[in-house]
Amino acid sequence: MEYRVLGKTGLSVSRLGFGGIPIQKIDAEGTKTLLHHLADMGVNYIDTARGYTVSEEYIGYAIEDCRDRFILATKSMARDYAGMARDIEISLKNLRTDYIDLYQIHNPSLKQLEEVLAPGGALEALTEAKAAGKIGHIGLTAHSTEVFARALELGFVETVMFPYNPVETQGEELIARCAERNVGFIAMKPLAGGAIEDATLALRFCGANPGVTVVIPGMAEIREAEENARALSDTTPLTEAEQGKVNALVTDLGTHFCRRCNYCAPCTVGINISGVFLFEGYLTRYGLEDWARARYEAAVPVPASACVECGVCESRCPYHLPIRQMLKAAAQKFGK
Repeated sequence: MEYRVLGKTGLSVSRLGFGGIPIQKIDAEGTKTLLHHLADMGVNYIDTARGYTVSEEYIGYAIEDCRDRFILATKSMARDYAGMARDIEISLKNLRTDYIDLYQIHNPSLKQLEEVLAPGGALEALTEAKAAGKIGHIGLTAHSTEVFARALELGFVETVMFPYNPVETQGEELIARCAERNVGFIAMKPLAGGAIEDATLALRFCGANPGVTVVIPGMAEIREAEENARALSDTTPLTEAEQGKVNALVTDLGTHFCRRCNYCAPCTVGINISGVFLFEGYLTRYGLEDWARARYEAAVPVPASACVECGVCESRCPYHLPIRQMLKAAAQKFGK
């Protein structure tokens, strides 16, 4: 297993990390078996979140007897001091530990990020918890390049997590900037939320970028873990044939795959367009129907069915996606 230093945190992390979303589909004992196997493979980085229902609890149970073998990262969508302070305590309890290595601000918009930074914001709780020894480092996760760029201007940000895979390369310039600023880069959604079936190709692609510190595919089975480890251990350059497959993926998925760049916004009727497509991916590709529907209800107050087909969003989309058709399809899947 290859290890790299996670930016200014100084933490030595395995190039392959564990993404904790899919374990919501299994159980605590299955999670324990999987994580113990990962530890034996040399995987030492675990990513989870307050919003992943039972994920923190399953992980806490699974590693209680081997906590020192892992670097724990979780995250919260709280934006104010009280909410973040509460979530940190819940995470500590769920993970059955007195110390979390990396606590992240989970996917804020630019406006929400300013709330985090303002007096009485979530950053105060994170800074306080860090001083108290409850968390070691502070990071941020994002889905938009605007938030990613803003994060790199903030001195307290030690890591950034952002989607990166063959069809979502909009962050490549910012990934390179992470390396220049000694900010650890965590590649999430390396399989484009399950849209890319060839996991080996996707992980080889991510691993070929020297700016990527750790890649965190979601895993629920030992077989997946072993396949992913083999893919990332192969550090040879992509072959001509592999590059051809990457190009084919971009051509195939690129015509109907949302990169969540948000250039389509604002919607004339207030639909969170990229949010719709994000949760649709969880619904159709992750097999997490109940969770996806709950997130859709919470984060998309104006449903996809409210689209009036004005077409303004499509005129702004740099990838020329048929957004109106895609919203119709999502509305049918979610029933609203």
